[in-house]
Amino acid sequence: MSPGLTAVLLVATLVAAYAVVHRPLGDYMARVYQSDRHLKVERLIYRALRIDPDADQRWTGYAASVLAFSLVSVLFLYAMQRLQSWLPLSVGMKPVPPDGAFNTAVSFVTNTNWQWYSGESTMSYLTQMAGLTVQNFASAAVGMAVAVALVRGFVRHGTGQLGNFWVDLVRGTLRILLPIAFVAAIVLLAGGVIQNFSDPTTVHTLAGSTQHLPGGAVASQEAIKDLGTNGGGPFNANDAHPFENPTGFTNLLIIFLLTVIPFSLPATFGRMVGNLKQGYAIVAVMGIVWLGFVVACYAAEFAHPGAALQLAGGAMEGKETRFGLSSSPAFAVSTTLTSTGSVNSMHDSYTALGGGVTILAMLLGEVAPGGVGSGLYGLLVLAVVAVFVAGLMVGRTPEYLGKKIRAREMKLVALYILTMPLLVLIGTGLALTLSTGRSSILNPGAHGLSEVLYAFASATNNNGSAFAGLTAGTPFYNVALGLCMLFGRFVPIVFVLALAGSLARQKPVPETAGTLRTNSPLFVGMLTGVTLIVTGLTFFPALALGPLAEGLS
Repeated sequence: MSPGLTAVLLVATLVAAYAVVHRPLGDYMARVYQSDRHLKVERLIYRALRIDPDADQRWTGYAASVLAFSLVSVLFLYAMQRLQSWLPLSVGMKPVPPDGAFNTAVSFVTNTNWQWYSGESTMSYLTQMAGLTVQNFASAAVGMAVAVALVRGFVRHGTGQLGNFWVDLVRGTLRILLPIAFVAAIVLLAGGVIQNFSDPTTVHTLAGSTQHLPGGAVASQEAIKDLGTNGGGPFNANDAHPFENPTGFTNLLIIFLLTVIPFSLPATFGRMVGNLKQGYAIVAVMGIVWLGFVVACYAAEFAHPGAALQLAGGAMEGKETRFGLSSSPAFAVSTTLTSTGSVNSMHDSYTALGGGVTILAMLLGEVAPGGVGSGLYGLLVLAVVAVFVAGLMVGRTPEYLGKKIRAREMKLVALYILTMPLLVLIGTGLALTLSTGRSSILNPGAHGLSEVLYAFASATNNNGSAFAGLTAGTPFYNVALGLCMLFGRFVPIVFVLALAGSLARQKPVPETAGTLRTNSPLFVGMLTGVTLIVTGLTFFPALALGPLAEGLS
């Protein structure tokens, strides 16, 4: 079977799988977050933490809970890394340096999972299991909780109550992420992913070299890191490593796990607002953008000029031969359009335009389908922009789901949208200006700019993947990228929750003949255009100096 036909069948299989699970999983998640019933194990957790699960929070209380939980998580994970040599299951690992421990703690708590280190040679068993893997669940559940809080802002009226963060966090973890991860881990085991927990073992690798590999329950970690759209993993080769991703079947399953919750959350949104067509409009935008980027990346990798590449059938450098051109671009786009960071090929070795597609995918703001939770609330913010633009064109106050979009809401939306570009462009500019930043660049010229731009886009958008040509494990990059992850995650979350609180306080506005139908194909087109244009206008100069300049040279 030709690589092109294989690619078409892979994408078609993914689309069919998304269509099958979209409604059932979305409806199930809506029931989870709308239920008044607390499970016994949940009540035990609330009692232990002295939380009243029936007490709703205003947006300020909700945001304070998110920030407090995340701050404690960062401090706990930082301390665990610094003290790991004195803790159980250290397997001889030394304490992680302060700048590296800060970067890693922030990375996993913000659902980024950027790794400046090799997992098998830096982190102890305890740090990987009780620290990093726990945050694979918790950070994803935080994003889902924030998305649900924003949806409640559209649903509720005359009140500032958005629900209870602690209840949303516990339910998202226990009722959604854990069960699906458990099933996915079993399927991955059946597909050949290893599950072990033993002393470091020297194993034979390709070309007769050796590598020390920890145990750490690879199948379980693989399931949750993909389901929670977290990158990283115990092996630095990530999903190109045969222990983590041994076959074409596991590769397909991993791509599915990366995106299944983000693609299903629009159904949750439609169910909660009482109009399933609203959810279909949102998922249609996600699907259009995802499919467009997949096609663009395949085209760049298959059609790259050059005698050697033409003989090989495309650009094979940096791609695992087990997957090749038939599945690597789909994986690359799926991982960069979500806050994942998991890779099965080296994006630094992609063609200039193919690499540019992955950079642009992250610069969209992780909305198509985006991270777990963050994709939905990011696209809903852009939906507010689309409604506002439409209102300006017809000269009436914009409305979305029965709520007026006033000056206060637009100020919060503007602050949300401006946060990410400021962090990416300022960080990239500083790295290229300072000698300590430039010294880490492997390739000079346009490709070197792409490496730095990719790193700051990945960190700020909480993606976690790397272009691989940048030596990022330095104090400068550990601190700079750590700050971008921190502010890129929590500053937008505060603005989203403030927007939700402002919407929840409003009285519903009755629909009239002049109300824009936000479940129509016209609105889908408008929202797709806004998503692409906002990014294009903001980052076109940087992309022109990096991947576009390299591709046209």
